[in-house]
Amino acid sequence: MHQGLNEKSPPRETGALLSDNTNGTQGKKAAIPSHLYKLVNDLVEVDKRDSALLELSKKREDFPGLAPILWNSFGTIAALLQEIVSIYPLLSPARLTSELSNRCCNALALLQCVASHPDTRSAFLSAHIPLYLYPFLNTVYTYRQYEYLRLTSLGVIGALVKMDDSDVITFLLQTQIIPLCLRIMDNGSELSKTVATFIIQKILLDDQGLAYICHTFERFSTVSDVLRKMVLGLVEQPSVRLLKHICRCYLRLSENKHAREALQTCIPNELRDNTFATELQDDSEKLTRKWLQQLLRNIGDIPQDNTS
Repeated sequence: MHQGLNEKSPPRETGALLSDNTNGTQGKKAAIPSHLYKLVNDLVEVDKRDSALLELSKKREDFPGLAPILWNSFGTIAALLQEIVSIYPLLSPARLTSELSNRCCNALALLQCVASHPDTRSAFLSAHIPLYLYPFLNTVYTYRQYEYLRLTSLGVIGALVKMDDSDVITFLLQTQIIPLCLRIMDNGSELSKTVATFIIQKILLDDQGLAYICHTFERFSTVSDVLRKMVLGLVEQPSVRLLKHICRCYLRLSENKHAREALQTCIPNELRDNTFATELQDDSEKLTRKWLQQLLRNIGDIPQDNTS
């Protein structure tokens, strides 16, 4: 198995994605060694591509300057897209092997590098490259090779929204990313649910994203219903990291007047009755406790002057 995609470990980029470090490796200045240029050139040669994908995906976090090289090198992005498109016929019926999934995930990891770099992100969006990932998000098979493909694709979208760029949100709102994420939040693995919820959270934190979701009751209730089901699921299978993102989504929704009124009747009791007190008692969850308390104040469960 390729590194990062073995039978026990999910793609490593998802952990960094959900961390609080927005800048990632962008602040590091590392010279690009000459052998990396050769690997980039190897991407356009079919017989050398698999090895180049693996080596470049391992090294991308150490060399932030790799993204502009990938974007501006002749044929490189076309080669990465060719890797992605070649997987489409294998999505249904299920014929995707672990080896091909690993190879495609390495290509996706390089696209995530391009998506998160400030010098290439705008061009990445203008070329509508995120749309090439949506067929992977639309898969429903639970086999590990499909799950890794979904998770790595979510990682690319997550890298885009993590940059807090309103142009990213503008682009995504014109696509099907919200229903795709909601379906994964409803039926995915815990880690896929967490990344998908993170994406919805970042969309909500943008003013146009909040306005879009709260524009009609149908949109709001669709998001609210999925969040509610997730909370109920956490009673049986707790996940503090997932709970954190759910609470932030609810808090942001409560900042919209119409959504706030609706939340007074549709927020699950489990967020109101200290069901998750044990999970949130650690000092590291102080921020999540603060969000939950503010949410309950916003919807009138706690008096505004009560700071307990």
